Amino acid sequence: MDDDRDVRRSISFMLGTAELSSRPFGSGADFLESLGELQPGCILLDIRMPEIDGFEVMAELSRRGIDWPVIVMTGHGEVSIAVRAMKLGAVDFIEKPFDEGLLLSSLERAFGLLKDRGERAERKRQAQDRIGALTTREHEVLQGLMAGLPNKVLARRLGISLRTVEMHRANMMDRLQAGSLAEALTLAVQAEIEPLEPVGGQ
Repeated sequence: MDDDRDVRRSISFMLGTAELSSRPFGSGADFLESLGELQPGCILLDIRMPEIDGFEVMAELSRRGIDWPVIVMTGHGEVSIAVRAMKLGAVDFIEKPFDEGLLLSSLERAFGLLKDRGERAERKRQAQDRIGALTTREHEVLQGLMAGLPNKVLARRLGISLRTVEMHRANMMDRLQAGSLAEALTLAVQAEIEPLEPVGGQ
């Protein structure tokens, strides 16, 4: 997005010749209002825009949990601004005016990141769905196993018998359809489950 109509037309033409579809926006506000109807993609973002600047757009994307790759466009000599944008999550920056080769090279890297992030998000969603089928106690057993607690220690920690821990562990493995403890722990990590907090003597 760029508030300069000529820049938007030039970039759209460049992308069109490379058979890349684009949707230009003249302001950060227009872009944010249209987010709900956009497919995941790479964002080419001018930092200096009226009303809502590029930094505010990036902050709002972060607030909404949208991690589409952002490539920042800056004027010549604005390296400090680009560095600030990179710290906020931008994956690359290009100085205006730029040539087609530089733009396409940057976009190629960004689309690679978009693909990786999409696959990671899908793995997380699938893992969360599987772990969501666990009972509260089975979830606690999984968290204990993530913390490396042996069954006996876990039984004391949860105030239940060793046999009950073993039963919950077996049921947990069945619900997760996990063929090994390593697979169950991998699912837990992908779903961003936290292990049980350690206590003294464990």
